[in-house]
Amino acid sequence: MSNATNRTDADESGPEQPEARVGLRYTLSQVKRDPTALAGLAVIAFMTLVAFIAFVDGVLFDFLSDFTFFANLGIEQYLLANTFWVNPVVDGTGQILRPPVYMTNQLYPDQPGTWAHPLGTDHRGRDVLIRLFYGTRIAITVGIVATGIAMVLGMLVGAVAGYYGGWIDDALMRGSETLYAIPFLILVIAFMTAFGRNLTFAMIGVGIATIPTFARLIRSRVLSVREEDYIEAARAAGVRDRDIILRHVIPNSFAPILVQATLQVGVNILIIAGLSFLGYGAQPPTPSWGQMLSNSRQYMLPNPWFSIWPGIAILITVVGFNLIGDGLRDALDPRINN
Repeated sequence: MSNATNRTDADESGPEQPEARVGLRYTLSQVKRDPTALAGLAVIAFMTLVAFIAFVDGVLFDFLSDFTFFANLGIEQYLLANTFWVNPVVDGTGQILRPPVYMTNQLYPDQPGTWAHPLGTDHRGRDVLIRLFYGTRIAITVGIVATGIAMVLGMLVGAVAGYYGGWIDDALMRGSETLYAIPFLILVIAFMTAFGRNLTFAMIGVGIATIPTFARLIRSRVLSVREEDYIEAARAAGVRDRDIILRHVIPNSFAPILVQATLQVGVNILIIAGLSFLGYGAQPPTPSWGQMLSNSRQYMLPNPWFSIWPGIAILITVVGFNLIGDGLRDALDPRINN
């Protein structure tokens, strides 16, 4: 009798409803199942590790060398590079414009490249591979920091505009659209011309110029989130608008922002490379992929590989971030998850 009753209850309750598949753990599990996302993650993990080593050797050791204690220990800028290979910024470590290993060019038709400089040398005799290695720091740092600035400020602008609506929405979004209407490179170059042609202002300028991208994206999400029952319940409970925005509105609108941020890092790497190509990014002798492309344009005929290697490095890094962004987009898409 009890078994029949249980079957009757199960039939009346209908088919079992699928559980909502959301959350960080499920998102990570979905990303792990995506081979393209894993490939992008492997590329970015490697690039990040290289950038960290370059930061320690090029920036941290340079800072510590100013202190007598560390200077007495032999700590100096590019200590690791000098110990294990060659200095990435000192001129004259090899013959200029040497071809990659086993290859020749117009300058050395009968002398192929050697393992001393696997990817050849630049117009000042510096090893191309070591400069690519240390140029990774500029690309990863600027891409992530500029995207972080744009994401944080854009989320605040878009969330406030979408939550309050009315004249606040009009004022903030018209300001964002005005910023968006100015040609991107012109805006960043004008900003750097006014404040300085260094890497710090390059990151800030690129971050400010991309604020409208995140502001418009999160505003569209907030317009629907603010009408949810839990938002009305928080208002009825007397929760302040600031807390509602920070604790409820932004977290529940964050999924598309995360995807856009991942894709934007790759875009910002391209932008910074372009600025460096024009002389507005990292200044010589600091290794930078865009700067290497700029230096190579005069030597493309005698040594085309000089310009190919930094282009390949930019391509691989940008594609890596795009693959991760595509994987996150698929994992966070409720039409796929449910």
